[in-house]
Amino acid sequence: MSDPVLRALVTATSVSRVGRGVFLAVTVLFFTQVIGLSPAQAAIVLAVSSGCGVVASFLGGWLADRWSARRLAFGFELTGGVLLAAYAFVGDFASALLLASLAGFFDTLGHSARSAIIARGFAPERRVHARAVLRTVTNLAIAAGSGIGAIALALGTPEAYRAVIACAGVICALGSLPLLRLTAAVDAPARARVKVLHTETGSIDTHATEAASAERRDWNRRSPWRDPRYLLLSGLSAIFGMQFGVAELGVPLWITENTNAPEATFAVLLIINTALVVLFQVRASRGTHDVRIAGRVTMIAGWLMVAACIVYALAAGLPAWAAIVILIVGMVAHTFAEILSQAGAWGLSFELADPVRAGAYQGVFGMGFSLGALASPIVVNATAITFGFAGWAMLAGIFLAAAVGIWLIARRAAASEPAPA
Repeated sequence: MSDPVLRALVTATSVSRVGRGVFLAVTVLFFTQVIGLSPAQAAIVLAVSSGCGVVASFLGGWLADRWSARRLAFGFELTGGVLLAAYAFVGDFASALLLASLAGFFDTLGHSARSAIIARGFAPERRVHARAVLRTVTNLAIAAGSGIGAIALALGTPEAYRAVIACAGVICALGSLPLLRLTAAVDAPARARVKVLHTETGSIDTHATEAASAERRDWNRRSPWRDPRYLLLSGLSAIFGMQFGVAELGVPLWITENTNAPEATFAVLLIINTALVVLFQVRASRGTHDVRIAGRVTMIAGWLMVAACIVYALAAGLPAWAAIVILIVGMVAHTFAEILSQAGAWGLSFELADPVRAGAYQGVFGMGFSLGALASPIVVNATAITFGFAGWAMLAGIFLAAAVGIWLIARRAAASEPAPA
């Protein structure tokens, strides 16, 4: 790995996501069995943490346009690791809620700052590749961390849970150290400060002062909130991003409540999903810096999600062996939809953003995904879990409509730009 920026990000991601994987493996049981929270209280803690992440998504990118993204990322991730370790000392609902809010906030701030680093630290044709590599590393690291977290699950004692969580926080904090190797090239260019400028004779230099003011006004005009195309892209990508909620919530609930497949089937499906992402995410992302290709792969992802939703629905009522086979087919289609949609989303989120406000644009895009993640449990439960086959068909229509919208945005963007050499 010759690129020093990618090398630093991969090292940081490998370490920090192992810690995150450890934490994710034990979080819910730690809340309910060690702290003594009810399932409803645990759900509130996790929901509030996600809600704080929505605000932090934009804020992290906004800050990265004003100050050093590498220093911000280091500070945010170091703080996030310390907060994660502090979970080991939580003993009640109020402290868990406060800590989850802060930990979720700083974790998302760090992620947004990293997105700004990727936007500025790589050539356009290398940004999506970097994203794909980091996502592959993330999946592997979280899987490894989950294995470590199994130690606490096997021992089952409060002391084991607290020790493992403290270790998870320390690992996450250590993951911030490689970010110190990044250079100033990943930071936003310095902006002119608006102030009254004087000539050598002491008189006001109206020319220079007006130029600085004009630069500031131009910078403000480049806000992503004034870019309807990008806002629409972010919204549609958030809708399609609800497919993660289908995998994390819809499929396991569907298996346990509506099929004859054993509950352990979901673990097999997760292994298949992780393996396919690791094997194919990087190669599937090639060329998606071209908005034409990004739009096409998103459209393919839309049809794959339609197929996945229908196939999942068909597993209901079948014998156990047949349901397992059908669910595996559905997960394969779903995973390739995930892989292609992510590749297309990354390409469009970078290429349609104003490079001057790269951090803010990536923050808005990330905020959309955070909102989609918050909405997905509600949407999935209100459709597939409530109405069965008809609900799965509704979900299929939602994903296809989002994919068509993204494809249209990409096609119009491509029509207004020259084809890449």
